[in-house]
Amino acid sequence: MTSLFPDLLRAVITDVMLILLLSTMATPKYKSKLIYILVTIIILAANIGADCYFYLTENYTAVFYVDLVMLLVMGVVLKPLFADKIMQWCFSYITMVNIYAAVVFLSYMFCDIFPQPNYGISYLRLIMFSVIVFVFHKRVSKLYRKVLDYWHIYILPVASLLVCLLSFFFGGDIEEKLTTNYIPLLLVILLGLSVYISIIHSLKTITKQYAMREENQAMQAEREYLQLAAVNMSRRLELMGEVATQNSRAAHDRRHFNNVLLELLEQGKTGEAAALLQTNDASLPKISMVYCENPAVNAAVCHYTGLAQQAGISVKLMLEIPDNLHVDALEFSMVVSNLMENAIQACVKLPRGKTPYLRFTCRSIGRLLLEMENPCAEDVRLDQSGFPLSREEGHGIGSKSVIAFAKKYDGELMYQAVGGIFRVRLLV
Repeated sequence: MTSLFPDLLRAVITDVMLILLLSTMATPKYKSKLIYILVTIIILAANIGADCYFYLTENYTAVFYVDLVMLLVMGVVLKPLFADKIMQWCFSYITMVNIYAAVVFLSYMFCDIFPQPNYGISYLRLIMFSVIVFVFHKRVSKLYRKVLDYWHIYILPVASLLVCLLSFFFGGDIEEKLTTNYIPLLLVILLGLSVYISIIHSLKTITKQYAMREENQAMQAEREYLQLAAVNMSRRLELMGEVATQNSRAAHDRRHFNNVLLELLEQGKTGEAAALLQTNDASLPKISMVYCENPAVNAAVCHYTGLAQQAGISVKLMLEIPDNLHVDALEFSMVVSNLMENAIQACVKLPRGKTPYLRFTCRSIGRLLLEMENPCAEDVRLDQSGFPLSREEGHGIGSKSVIAFAKKYDGELMYQAVGGIFRVRLLV
């Protein structure tokens, strides 16, 4: 039994490390580790039981064939425990066998550096497998998952590598084959290492370029949204500016009116003065309300408050927005316009029985803290990022411009739709 111990130790280390390597490369389907431990124990018992006979006869060629069969069984048995697709699993399985063949050769080749070579093989396999698993888990795992997504591109070179490696292990005594072919084998292993490094490096480079292209496209889209919103807001502000000009002229005319009224009162013509007041009151234009100190934001609030009131929507405003903002006032007024416009549209689409309202709060606490609240339909959906989903073609530009504004100023933007109430919170 003592003479079998080095061989049994080698078999246990090899099987455990191979299962650990495969588990690192593939995606486990179950959270419970007990399932994987039980399967590992069963595979170990079956493999060691099959190897014992050949270990007694020191027929290591037969042991290698048995191990290959057990590797095939391992691939079939373990597949249901992992979430990878069948071809992704095959790619990982081929990679595992390639690593196994390389480690078997290298451990046999360099075992003589240890005082006891029969134990040296086990030590070398433990060291090499541990290094591979560690590097794979810490440095390569994420990129390898991307490699699996493109398995159809890379499976041919790794399968060819497998054929080249295994060809050295068949056709005679395995110890003799390893001894006589160690230089070609070493070259094939180096070639295999360069293949995997090239695959991962090329995919890393392609992924980085693709990410940069996507980021540039996203930035361009955000700029377009902001520009489109800026054009729309500029037009609205022009209209509001005209209203302000009319109010200024009305104030100028009011001074003359006051002089005429005073003269009538001084002359005791109270009837004429009363008639003049009635006529003037009916003809006076409505003067815009002042909701906050910032002119651009106040103009936007005035405009959409008027639209909401015309639509029968109750509006509650609590605004503390200073004249001088740390963000661009025009861009912030666009955000307010988009949010109020979206709230009004949501209120208009409410089913009967729901009371429409719009509650807009904004405070300046070093940063601007904005909250918009309105009732909404029950089927409002948010995407994975927590932003509203647009169901109609061409809609959603307003929301995207708000998102672009938040990103530009590194703000915090949150949408929430709970219990038929829709809220937007923005901190910039």
